[in-house]
Amino acid sequence: MEKTIKEQLIALKEDDFQKFTAALIPTINNVLGVRLPKLRQLAKSIASDDWRTYLKDADSEYFEEVMLQGMVIGYAQADITERLNIVAEFVPKIDNWSVCDSFCNGLKFTTDNKSAVWDFIQPYLVSDKEYEIRFGVVMLLGYYIEETYIERLLQLLDQTKRETYYVKMAVAWALSICYIKQPEATMNYLKSGANSLDDFTYNKALQKIIESYRVDQETKIIIRGMKRKKS
Repeated sequence: MEKTIKEQLIALKEDDFQKFTAALIPTINNVLGVRLPKLRQLAKSIASDDWRTYLKDADSEYFEEVMLQGMVIGYAQADITERLNIVAEFVPKIDNWSVCDSFCNGLKFTTDNKSAVWDFIQPYLVSDKEYEIRFGVVMLLGYYIEETYIERLLQLLDQTKRETYYVKMAVAWALSICYIKQPEATMNYLKSGANSLDDFTYNKALQKIIESYRVDQETKIIIRGMKRKKS
């Protein structure tokens, strides 16, 4: 008798890896401990079969079950309208940074559908929900940091509601990648008195820029000098 998806995941779990993963994601308590390469292998198998039925019936009891659904959506073949409908159905299931970021990274179809996906993510960027906003921000940093979008992207980042930790961290991360890929526009934004960044997000963005191996030492000195002092 063929094992269910849940049974397959339970068979793949590792106790030591469960402890490691649980420590990385302190906001959840439903981790089995399945390594990502094994999840990806299972997701590819599901995506090559009747993935629509799988997604319709999929259980979300465990962290890995939700992560797996996100991976299947990334691997599945469908037109852009169906893809975005499936993404919209999945986003409310995101309740931690790991699922969010992995899911966004898997949505490679965005590269060939920039305009449609740009319009699709706009409502998430003005949401009141922490992981909906993070979803929008991570999609921006993953696919839109280029000359065509940079000014609009920076404006969107500035307008996000940053009351929550995982949104602040996503915005800081996004700004650091913006600086690496589009340094002039990003530096103008960071130096501008018109930006509305709170001190935590602003200083965290600078920290991430300084930590990047893609930024030269001379520039890092300049960036350090821009840090806001705590009042």
